[in-house]
Amino acid sequence: MAASAALQLSASSFVVPGQLTLRTIHGRNGPFNVGSLITPVGKFAVKDAELEQYPEGKYDGEFVISYIYAKAYPSGGGIRIEVRATLDGMTLSGIDKLSRAEARAFSNQEVDPLDEELGTQPAMPAATPLPEPARMQASKDPLIDTAPFGVDMPSAAVATSGGPDSDDAALFGLLWPLEESVKLDSTIDRRTLRLQIARLGVLGYTLDFKSQQWNQPDQQAA
Repeated sequence: MAASAALQLSASSFVVPGQLTLRTIHGRNGPFNVGSLITPVGKFAVKDAELEQYPEGKYDGEFVISYIYAKAYPSGGGIRIEVRATLDGMTLSGIDKLSRAEARAFSNQEVDPLDEELGTQPAMPAATPLPEPARMQASKDPLIDTAPFGVDMPSAAVATSGGPDSDDAALFGLLWPLEESVKLDSTIDRRTLRLQIARLGVLGYTLDFKSQQWNQPDQQAA
């Protein structure tokens, strides 16, 4: 999903007002978000990677829907079918906390979207699950490339220097060194995105959900 506050339409997308409810669930891979989008044209499950950044709550706004489809997955020993929407962008105008009833409306059997992408969720018998991706750490041997496919890594000189910034440079790739405001790329693999989100929190950044970017504390107050 395009992480932009400005709504831009493609030939197949349309904009609708609505309310996006996000629920944070703690699974074997750590916390993950699942969403429910209520609009005038219907109610949809939303599990775009972009939503990994946002705290649990109810968000009012406008949403660019690019694709609607049915998705079946294992749940509680059976098969669950839900109608999902893929978002190309959104403009958020407000947030409220979830009530207990709203939180309980989400299934305890929600599948982590990361497991879906890796093919490691509980079986609907199918192809052999994909292996876990390699840890994002450059080899100490500059002649050996251990970078995951599609992840930009720093130069061998930076990665092997052992300096305090080498791990962050490897994690953030082209975003490093970080500026006062950071907009993450939600099109990278979801596991790396989660690591970036967690690291930004450790570094003191906070998410401004309206601008959809992470800011340092002094920048957030400005």
